Amino acid sequence: MLTLPLLSWLPSLPSLEWGSSLLDSLLQGLIGACGVSVLSSLLKVYFFVGCANDPKRSLEKERLQAQWGSLELLHVAGLALFLAIVGSRVAALVVLEFSLRAVSSLLALGKDLRGTEKLQLYLLGQYSLGCGLTCGLSFLQEGAPHSTLNLLLGLGLAALLGTWARRLRRHIYCLYELHSSQHYCGMCLGLLAGAHDLPQLLGRALAVALAVGDLAAVALINQDFLTTSEAVRFWTPLTICYTLLVIHMQEEQRQRAGAQGQVQTVLVRMGGLFVLLLTVGRWLDLLGVLVSLLGELWCLVGVRTLLDLCQMQDFPSQRPSVAAPRQPLPSAPAQPQKTDPS
Repeated sequence: MLTLPLLSWLPSLPSLEWGSSLLDSLLQGLIGACGVSVLSSLLKVYFFVGCANDPKRSLEKERLQAQWGSLELLHVAGLALFLAIVGSRVAALVVLEFSLRAVSSLLALGKDLRGTEKLQLYLLGQYSLGCGLTCGLSFLQEGAPHSTLNLLLGLGLAALLGTWARRLRRHIYCLYELHSSQHYCGMCLGLLAGAHDLPQLLGRALAVALAVGDLAAVALINQDFLTTSEAVRFWTPLTICYTLLVIHMQEEQRQRAGAQGQVQTVLVRMGGLFVLLLTVGRWLDLLGVLVSLLGELWCLVGVRTLLDLCQMQDFPSQRPSVAAPRQPLPSAPAQPQKTDPS
């Protein structure tokens, strides 16, 4: 009888509410990290198939095979930690900045956008994808009576998809060349025939995920404003700074290529966001920007080999090159020997 009144008071304790929100943030970070892991695994499958189909890419193929191992779980765990503590406000700003940058790149280049440039955009947007997933989950689960249970179910589905993508990558790394040459495995034969369609499929999935993340990001940011004038004072400098920053980043990426250029791009982006939030943000937002910087660099470490492949002009070569048999050259007719008259 005495336990019932005590139990009725437990949900109202601030410590339990704080612990529940912390658990929800951790679950959202894990789901976002699993989504990034699925994208990374499928991109590695695509790049490996391109290297395996080209005999000149044997060195790059060995570099890709040397990457998978127990370190990937550490990479996913670290990314989940960054996404859990970054905060919904800064995550919303990160996903909006990347969406604006992606749209401006597509509109500026148009039909001149090469396949490698799209792949590079997918690789550089992994952390932004994680932020978009966490923003979408935070907005959709806000006020839900069983949000923790819903997030647990979502984490189970995300972990299942991540495990399937990692198994697919390991299978392709170990057995693709054997199965594709002997026409043995349906999965390997499907990649042999249709691997060139994989970036288009990933692009559509990324577009849907980022669209949901953008809508959720705008809604989450507008919740902090009581009047329209406060929202205008925030969005006007943010839009101007983001537009100038995107134009500057496009020029920098054209001049600087490689891993060093990508690191400098991340530093400039996060530095600009830090300066902007000094005027219109809060001190927790500044801490979130620093966490986002670490998260961006953490994702760049995992895709360094893939970024190097994107810099190659003749990549990808998705169909195996079969050398034509060399035809023997016709022999010249023997010339009769002339004898000098004696």
